[in-house]
Amino acid sequence: MAAARGICAAGCREEVAGMPGSARTMAVLTVSGLVVATAYTVAMGANGWVWFSWVVLALVTLGVVAARPV
Repeated sequence: MAAARGICAAGCREEVAGMPGSARTMAVLTVSGLVVATAYTVAMGANGWVWFSWVVLALVTLGVVAARPV
């Protein structure tokens, strides 16, 4: 029953869906950034710096996800 709630026997918190909280937060920020960059491009026109910034954010997110402990 405790395992179903995500709590291990020692009382530590297990990660839900196998992704640490920091990686999940970065993924949400990356997807939100994609929505913002797309909306900006539609409203104001293309801007290379906006998309460059989003690509950097996406690469950092991939690094955080790849560096998670196994």
